[in-house]
Amino acid sequence: MTTAEHSPACPLPTGRSGSAGRPGLMPLRQARERFLTGRPLPDGVPDDIVAAWRRARFYGVRHDDVRNDGVWRDGVRRDGVRHDDLRHDGARAAGGPPRPAGAALLAAARPVLERIAPALGTGPSHLVLTDERLRVLWTAGTAPGHGRCADLSEQEVGHNSAALALRTRRRSEVHGPEHFLDLWQDVSAVSVPVLTPGTGRVLGTVTVATALCPGRGPHPGAALAEAAAAAVEAELPAPSRTADRVLLDAYARVAEERRRAVVAVDGRNRLVNESAARLLSPEALDALERRARAVLTAAATAAPDAANALDTGVSGPGTGPDSVAAAVAELDLGLPADAGCTAHGSLVRHQGHVIGVVAVLEPVDPGPVPAPAPRRPRISLVGGSVPWLHAVDRATELARSPEPLLLTGERGTGKTALARELLAGRAVTVLDAAEEPAGAIGHALGTWAATGAAPVPVPPSTSWSSASGGDGAPPGAGHTLLLRHAELLAQPDIAALNSLLDGHPGAPLLITYAPGATPGPCFQRLRDTLAARTVTVPALRERPEDIRELLAVLTPRPGAGQPPLTWALDTLRALERHPWPGNVTELAHLVRALAEQRRATGPVRRADLPDAVREGPATRPLSPMEQAERTAILEALRRHGGNKARAAASLGIARATLYRKLRGYRG
Repeated sequence: MTTAEHSPACPLPTGRSGSAGRPGLMPLRQARERFLTGRPLPDGVPDDIVAAWRRARFYGVRHDDVRNDGVWRDGVRRDGVRHDDLRHDGARAAGGPPRPAGAALLAAARPVLERIAPALGTGPSHLVLTDERLRVLWTAGTAPGHGRCADLSEQEVGHNSAALALRTRRRSEVHGPEHFLDLWQDVSAVSVPVLTPGTGRVLGTVTVATALCPGRGPHPGAALAEAAAAAVEAELPAPSRTADRVLLDAYARVAEERRRAVVAVDGRNRLVNESAARLLSPEALDALERRARAVLTAAATAAPDAANALDTGVSGPGTGPDSVAAAVAELDLGLPADAGCTAHGSLVRHQGHVIGVVAVLEPVDPGPVPAPAPRRPRISLVGGSVPWLHAVDRATELARSPEPLLLTGERGTGKTALARELLAGRAVTVLDAAEEPAGAIGHALGTWAATGAAPVPVPPSTSWSSASGGDGAPPGAGHTLLLRHAELLAQPDIAALNSLLDGHPGAPLLITYAPGATPGPCFQRLRDTLAARTVTVPALRERPEDIRELLAVLTPRPGAGQPPLTWALDTLRALERHPWPGNVTELAHLVRALAEQRRATGPVRRADLPDAVREGPATRPLSPMEQAERTAILEALRRHGGNKARAAASLGIARATLYRKLRGYRG
């Protein structure tokens, strides 16, 4: 017999309609009838049962039918495959080759289940094996009628013990009217999840279904189901080494010598030991990862090079740390000249595929005169995107002449930082409308307009700060005035500013402005006056390609002996998709919070990000109902620390439904 991707039918036993219900289930049977006819439910119906019925209705399951591609009618599936052709284990089915996970489970479980099946007896009972998606892989037993299904997911057949066991990860029972389908109203079923040895991942379920149990005790087939699941788990092979484990082993082998500085990269993760962390700056580490990604991309399309690979299948002499080091020395990763070290590495292969690069770092002799450390780039000039470079070039060109200049843009885009860079080397006096009382700025500007000189001292309540590091004295002749937060100016201050520009159109003045509410006529006049000398600083969402460069500047430098804060690729993609309403300021706060609160080692992963950043924005307009759903899901994820299984359980939906809804919000 062979397995197939599309599962065989699973006959579930049904009793005659109208047979006596189990004691205590008759009220539940009546409540189900009221639910199906849209009438109010009586008190005392368990909330979890009502939630299960509602989910079935939400999925569009018909209580009087189970028509779908995996359903059997009179021994024939809707795709034309006859039930008798498939026997117990789905030896032939339309739809292609078997799924590897389901095939492995069936291969381990079939001998066990075939030995256990005779214990079912001669009564109407069934033994059923499903995979992790509740598709039936194997079934044995007898049942009256023709209610046979090949998919036990709630999306297809509503509430049942297999779906409940998969969701709760423990033995679960469902009896009679607790089911949603009519044909299972006289069926009792118990299901036990089958878990992967070691990891505990759910691989599928084992179900024993019988006629409706007459008593209120545990299902009589519970012991059989648990024994079958335990026996299947004992037959499962030990999990094979994952690619992550293979890369970790290769990294550990090369880094055995304490003096060796080693970095391992697979395009998603970085492994950096202490010696490498001391040698590499964050910029050099980014350059090394970019070079390694390029090597991985090229190696994925080239023929394997056995002499340059750490193939995990190699064993015996010549595969110890020394031979590994010799192989590592063959691949030059070409770090920048100012990195202070060189990197030589090797490809790591697993099951015939290139999965990563392990690099060994060697410091470069600086010579008798050490080169000065590279200057940390200023935040205001970080970025290589077209919108940012256009704004910087335009502002630089206009700032060459000592005339008024207006920098406009959303809050947090870096207007003040850019202004200080433009005014570097000049005597600058800063006035901040967010800090000065109403009228103080107008008083200084009015004096300037009246005398033709730089602003004279303002009332004592007004404070001045010198951007050029002066002693805080009032501005005098030769000063350039930087006026921040012009959108917060009071009407008298705006009037004084207009008067100043009317009388002194060439005044050395640089203004920052964040548009908000519709400006009044006085402020609109100011904007019209400076329209020809206005530069718009782009929002961060308009230049997401600059985020990686900004992270290199905003990330705090690590302390002595600590590895640098690095970022996984899926984390970077989530940061680049976020709309950043607070722009660079919001990004800086996020980086600072992660650096202060994070205790784990390794790169920052997407799960470490706040929910709103991790899940990303909705990429299409959402209806009020969808917006409410999305808000509830994000709140549940926040409460459960990003665990999607627990969040879905708290919302009363399947994890697959939660994933589907999140994908739908992203278009």
